[in-house]
Amino acid sequence: MNNEKNNKVSRYIRLLTLPIIEILLGSILIGMAVNNVGRKEAVMRKGFSEVNAMAYSDRIIEDIKSGIHITDTLEQIIISEDGKCNKFYDVAENLMNDSIQSIQLAPAGVVTDIYPEEGNETGKIDLFNDEIRKKYVCYAMEHDIPVMQGPFELKQGGSGIAVRNPVFLNKNGIREFWGFTIVIIRVPDFFSDSLKALEGFGYNYRLLKTVSPWEDEYVEIYSSGGEMINPVIYRFALDGDTWELQVMQKDGWIGDKEELGKIIFYGGNGILILLVILTFTVLLVEERRKYFKLRAETDKLTGIYNRSGFNKALSTYLKKNPDSKCIVAELDIDDFKFINDMYGHEAGDAALRGFASHMKEFFPQYAVMGRNGGDEFVVFLSDQTYETAHDKLREFTKLNKSFLHKGEHCSFTISLGYAEYPEQARSREELLRYADAALYEVKLRGKNGCILYKSGFAEIRTQLGFALKDISTHLPGSFLIYKADPEDDKLLFANNEMIKLAGCRDMEDFFAYTGRSFRKLIKESEQKDIEESIWRQINAGNADSNDYVSFTLVRKDGSHIKVFDHGRIVDNSYYGRVFYVLIMKRELIDTYYYGTKENMN
Repeated sequence: MNNEKNNKVSRYIRLLTLPIIEILLGSILIGMAVNNVGRKEAVMRKGFSEVNAMAYSDRIIEDIKSGIHITDTLEQIIISEDGKCNKFYDVAENLMNDSIQSIQLAPAGVVTDIYPEEGNETGKIDLFNDEIRKKYVCYAMEHDIPVMQGPFELKQGGSGIAVRNPVFLNKNGIREFWGFTIVIIRVPDFFSDSLKALEGFGYNYRLLKTVSPWEDEYVEIYSSGGEMINPVIYRFALDGDTWELQVMQKDGWIGDKEELGKIIFYGGNGILILLVILTFTVLLVEERRKYFKLRAETDKLTGIYNRSGFNKALSTYLKKNPDSKCIVAELDIDDFKFINDMYGHEAGDAALRGFASHMKEFFPQYAVMGRNGGDEFVVFLSDQTYETAHDKLREFTKLNKSFLHKGEHCSFTISLGYAEYPEQARSREELLRYADAALYEVKLRGKNGCILYKSGFAEIRTQLGFALKDISTHLPGSFLIYKADPEDDKLLFANNEMIKLAGCRDMEDFFAYTGRSFRKLIKESEQKDIEESIWRQINAGNADSNDYVSFTLVRKDGSHIKVFDHGRIVDNSYYGRVFYVLIMKRELIDTYYYGTKENMN
């Protein structure tokens, strides 16, 4: 609670610092201007103009970004729908406003969808084969950035700028070019609020941009039309283009000397207040943006990176340090499903939170940690090799790990696989894939281990992964696990076939019906004899602790089924001695086994 309160105080201090500084600096500037009207007038006016040029350039940047954001929104929909935008016209209608001429989709560079369609039919063209547009779209695709072309005359009247955003899809770890999301913005409508505000404060202005990202020549986007003598110039870069805002006070840099002091004092304070409000608003928006970005990249349960945040951090590092050695390890909790089934999902969440905390305590501060989902975690160690990291990773694997459940510490183990960059992998995708393959190899070898990726692991996973999954999902016959204790026969697990055989809907229904007692499945009149038979066979050491019994199974609806029970007693690291039991209907055994035997005779 105290940390949260301290964080809020720190956040407010950060938000207020710059506006307070602006107020102080602005007040100082205004005071100096009033006391030095004659000699400092031109300098002061230019100083204010520079501040306003910078402030309104920031507003213009936000205007432009709002146009680019439309293309980003369509891009995210296309990526999420695997290359489609099934409700394009509904989405485009919601994104439209009076300053937008049209919103378009251009898969493979060919414009196929335009909203609104009326009056924009001629916009359906092949961008890569259009002499005017070809160079821009090629540049956008090659550099993976939105490119702005214009201004150009719109057939509907006025001028426009085309924003074309390249879209790439991830197909089996390979980025494939999909096409472009496009928005045509009307000028000066798109910047009208910012430009009108400048004009309202007594400024002439010109807004220009480079003709293209690869040229230094500027083209005028719009201007107030007034005289521009030695204007203040503010430049800013955005997605490859350089923009330039020129401003100048309408009455020149000196103005009316008699009223100049009052104008500077009152006008300056008014502008300062607006600037402070604008700055505070921009800082607040930026603070919220950072907050939501952090939320989007953080796993809510554990407080470390989620898959998206981790992948982004790893990609950024590899891009900046393409030749630096590093290690990525993938880890998961062994038999995590049994923890959920045995103790409940709250206990499973506690195990995940505790494991994440254990990782943060054990690994150095520079380590980047994430949760891929479920019980799978990932760790990135920069400037590390197999030789420097192996002992540390093995030590972490072997350390005791537990979670608290009803006042008791319940132990669990983990498996860990890792790969080295650039010795084994040359990209983020390969590094993660190889670490995952090494983790799978640990699972195949019995879990609770630590292995470095070796060539062939990925192929082994490809060959065996489907078969293992198929066996666990479609085990033929009814199967259950319960504690091997005459005084405590607690049921721990049942597969789908067993749940159906008992006439239950699901595991929760099965546990509720039996009270998690194996004895409840046996007809009451047979319970004593069946239990004595099972333990008599076990105590006699029958076939390595197997038992074979036939009993009457009581279903949830009260009906009875004659079944055959084949059980084996084993030692489990979590639950002690347990029975693994296969159960089959007696009528099936009589029909398909004894019946066949008689036929053979």
